[in-house]
Amino acid sequence: MSIPVTATVFLTGASSGIGEALARHYAGQGCRLGLTGRREDALAALNARLGGNHLCYPLDVTDAPALAAAAMDFIARCGVPDIVIACAGVSVGTLTECAEDLSVFRRVMDTNVFGMAATFAPFIPAMQAAGGGRRRLVGIASVSGIRGLPGAEAYSASKAAAIAYLESLRLEMRPYGIPVVTITPGYIATPMTAVNPYPMPFLLAADEAARRFARAIERGVSYTVIPWQMGLVAKGLRLMQNWLYDRLFTNAPRKPRGLVK
Repeated sequence: MSIPVTATVFLTGASSGIGEALARHYAGQGCRLGLTGRREDALAALNARLGGNHLCYPLDVTDAPALAAAAMDFIARCGVPDIVIACAGVSVGTLTECAEDLSVFRRVMDTNVFGMAATFAPFIPAMQAAGGGRRRLVGIASVSGIRGLPGAEAYSASKAAAIAYLESLRLEMRPYGIPVVTITPGYIATPMTAVNPYPMPFLLAADEAARRFARAIERGVSYTVIPWQMGLVAKGLRLMQNWLYDRLFTNAPRKPRGLVK
């Protein structure tokens, strides 16, 4: 079933990157948006660029009570949303042997996994009561969750957990007719990937990625890798025997370590 042009969309991680690109896309389609992000000034500036008619909720997705309050406010003003997109995420290199990285590890897991569940939780009862059909829950994962990458223990683990979580949620929502869409991006040109000190094959512009994401969301596909070329690469890596994968990737370039900002 197609998404109506006048859809309502609640979106986390809207202040930059893929989230911002999705906000631009859906606003351009005439949708009413609920935008969340940690930076109030960035959200306000985005809302102004989009016409100023959207609802902004400055918050951190690890703050479940703040997300619940935002969800209730959005529902009260706009009704039960047609689409809820958990897009907020952080990516930084981590090494388990470095004690100072443990707090970073927790922050990545809290944001990328717990934050996704906290985003959906307050909307699910209202969506179940309203009936499924056109409504969707959408989680943004990553091809980094398909196989563990060196120097990215936290990020790869968080995205693998997100993929498994979304699959479980999909089964739970099936009796209610609410599709759960798992989008697994490859390399998208955003501030998050701009720091990567290595080649990024099939790099996709954020606006083009948003258009492709939206098509997958409209179709209600259960799982997709975007761009499709990375899907072939990911499938090959998943089928690759461990001895060969280890030989090829042990010395692969690492994402820089650092604090989550």
